[in-house]
Amino acid sequence: MTGETMISRAGVKFTPARLALVLGGPVALALVSWIYLGLMIGDMSLIPGMAQMMMPGQMFSPAPLFGLFVMWAVMMAAMMLPTAMPMIIAYARMQAVDRSRGAGWMPVFMFSGGYVLAWAAFSLAAAVLQAGLTHLALMSPMMMKAGSGPLAGGILIVAGLYQFTPLKQACLRLCRSPLSFLMTEWREGNPGALTMGWRHGLFCIGCCWALMGLLFVAGVMNTLWIIAIALYVLIEKIVPGSQWLTRLTGAAMIAAGVWMATA
Repeated sequence: MTGETMISRAGVKFTPARLALVLGGPVALALVSWIYLGLMIGDMSLIPGMAQMMMPGQMFSPAPLFGLFVMWAVMMAAMMLPTAMPMIIAYARMQAVDRSRGAGWMPVFMFSGGYVLAWAAFSLAAAVLQAGLTHLALMSPMMMKAGSGPLAGGILIVAGLYQFTPLKQACLRLCRSPLSFLMTEWREGNPGALTMGWRHGLFCIGCCWALMGLLFVAGVMNTLWIIAIALYVLIEKIVPGSQWLTRLTGAAMIAAGVWMATA
């Protein structure tokens, strides 16, 4: 094997050049999301409806709700799309035979789009939750974080306990095993690819939703925590035998939550 790393399925060669091409769309979307997220963190006035968020009783107005949704959707695309790359690459390998028959690259883009769409649905729920907590004066509209120790502690405790649940472990196993997911969830064509991406996104949400709750504690626009959570999710997905890390993190969050709730 020379400088090229060949990935093959049924004798179809998958060169690094083809791999770069198929990942072009997801990588570009992730980069654009990170850039826009960075701009919003640097200047929160770029979040649609931000001015109205500062006014009492306006959180459920269309502009603030839309702004929160955009903020969360961009943030989730930036954080989670890179962690889905192992699954997207595995899907691209499985598509190699169909591409040799002229199927093209569109199914891979559709798979990625379905994944992003699932996290966009999560973003809508997160935006409504943040609007509700802010409306009840439990979150600061400017700092975008829980304003009381008991609330922050409760969020940490819930997130920590979820790390030990069977649902967390089941979803994490599917995220760690791309081949197992693809073999059981395979669907043909572009609509099938979109559905598969959507379903993978749902499993990923089942694995990570509680971790996103940490942003309500540290600050939704806290750069360090955004990066830290994204890296942690990636480690959970790709490091073999990282169950100990999941449990250790859960125990640490529970302990920190109890301390914050009672301090």
